[in-house]
Amino acid sequence: MNGFRRVVVTGMAGITALGDDWAGISANFAANRSGIRYMHEWERYTELNTRLGGPVDDFAVPKAWTRKQLRSMGRVSRLAVRAAERALEDAGLLGDASIRDGRMGVACGSSTGSTEEIKAFGNMLLNSVADGLNANSYVRMMPHTTAANISIFFGLTGRLIPTSSACTSGSQGIGYAYEAIKFGRLPLMLAGGAEELCPTEAMVFDALYATSLRNDAPHTTPRPYEEGRDGLVIGEGAGMLVLEDLEHALARGAHIHAEIVGFGSNADGQHITKPELATMRGAMQLALTDAGLPPSAIGYVNGHGTATEQGDIAETLATSSLFGADMPISSQKSFLGHTLGACGALESWFSIEMMNGDRYIHTLNLDALDPRCGALDYLRGEPRTMRHEYVMNNNFAFGGVNTSLIFRRWA
Repeated sequence: MNGFRRVVVTGMAGITALGDDWAGISANFAANRSGIRYMHEWERYTELNTRLGGPVDDFAVPKAWTRKQLRSMGRVSRLAVRAAERALEDAGLLGDASIRDGRMGVACGSSTGSTEEIKAFGNMLLNSVADGLNANSYVRMMPHTTAANISIFFGLTGRLIPTSSACTSGSQGIGYAYEAIKFGRLPLMLAGGAEELCPTEAMVFDALYATSLRNDAPHTTPRPYEEGRDGLVIGEGAGMLVLEDLEHALARGAHIHAEIVGFGSNADGQHITKPELATMRGAMQLALTDAGLPPSAIGYVNGHGTATEQGDIAETLATSSLFGADMPISSQKSFLGHTLGACGALESWFSIEMMNGDRYIHTLNLDALDPRCGALDYLRGEPRTMRHEYVMNNNFAFGGVNTSLIFRRWA
């Protein structure tokens, strides 16, 4: 490794529309249960065409959290902090003094801060009143609200790396945390992303004619890679990983879930929303080069799979051109919708769990493959049993941001 530190995952947790533990989530996946529902709450927005979302309907903060702790957190930060708390617990580090002495940092992001506060500031500009605004409004709204709140809640004094880059917020959080440890800057990082569901996010894609309009059949959409897809569905959630220097993890006897061996990130440099095949492939190649692996070493690719026409086609053509037609691929967005800032972290968590369990989740609603998509081994119908040493998770975001992460089975 040329003197670089090896980086392992010692804690994992997430919150989704289908549950907050892998046993329950994977059971829902296997049973083809969708987290998508009709959003009656959005009927007031008459110009919003989609009425579909993947909300976390049963989320509540722990009773032990104090009013003082909660006042700086909007919903997106509460999701992120709760996922971080459970990841630390999984790693055996919750409440440990070692995370507060500068050894642990945080890298986390979301597409935006909490939108209730954005609405209050907008009301001030529109109506010249400050109703609903207080000393914590900006803190709940600011782009780095998730990272800052995690740091403050747990007393983390290491590096704070905000990664608010839309759909790559979670994967960049993991990637930059991995690099911070790899280059010896500190031994511990909390890394991931979160998103709270908001109709403004649905409107972003509605205005691009990119949302699903199957309002009368929520469980039949989204349909990544499918010929009959009609767009994406917005979801919400949070995912967090504890990353650790291998020697540090071994010294304290930590349970190791996986090793991170490669990260690649680049920019299209072309169009703000149109994906570019060449740079998508380039991000995957950067991750392979970082890991010192040939394409043939990868056993499975967790695709971005948003169920948008341009995204699905460009992503799969890029993947196929690098790995060939035999590469297994699937997208969990078919079950949960597009969780934006959370998806890169959630899908990394899922990738590690699938690799460790030798059971890979299929893409829901994938009946007739779009013939314009790249030639790949699309998992569909039911989970597939496979054993692989390396898996890759890819994410692509507005602004032309591309990320690729490679995880290795820990023996």
